[in-house]
Amino acid sequence: MSINSPVPDYDLADTLELTTVEQVRAISDPLRTTILGLLHERAATVTELATAVKRPKSTVAHHVKVLTDAGVLRVVRTRRVRAIEERFYGRAARMFFVGLGRADGRLPPDFNDFEVAAEESKTAYDAGQLRSFIRHARIPEERAAEFWQRVDRIIHEFDQLPRAGNTTYGFTVGLYPILDYPTLPPTQDETD
Repeated sequence: MSINSPVPDYDLADTLELTTVEQVRAISDPLRTTILGLLHERAATVTELATAVKRPKSTVAHHVKVLTDAGVLRVVRTRRVRAIEERFYGRAARMFFVGLGRADGRLPPDFNDFEVAAEESKTAYDAGQLRSFIRHARIPEERAAEFWQRVDRIIHEFDQLPRAGNTTYGFTVGLYPILDYPTLPPTQDETD
């Protein structure tokens, strides 16, 4: 694939709202998350995916079926190989976001991007190659929303980078309220 080729090599929606528990469960499995990540580069067959993740073809076929049944994967093209029609799978969207309520408490307990990032980044941390930071700012909710819109643009930019080079990089970002974070008392000028 050329460095200037569109990523991935098939058409897909920008975003897909996950509205069922089954969809959220489908993308919360670590192997299925890896499959979705690989399909961000280009469409692939079950055989190619099985080779990439070093798992049996039957195992990968099962996970591809779960993702397809959930509507997050689809067949994007086929080709005839001897007497068999080979299917190439692709993502339904570049990004998925959870749009279902949490009141029922039925979301998978392992659906946590930071937990996945912590596990993935351990080797980089041990090798002194982890770039990370955490900062806190006491700001109004409106400013947090504005800031997140800017971050969202960077996420989309990262998501659409051409796939080239030999190293895959993870990119994790979050913005969250901390209700019990300590604050300094007002200064004398603020109380006058």
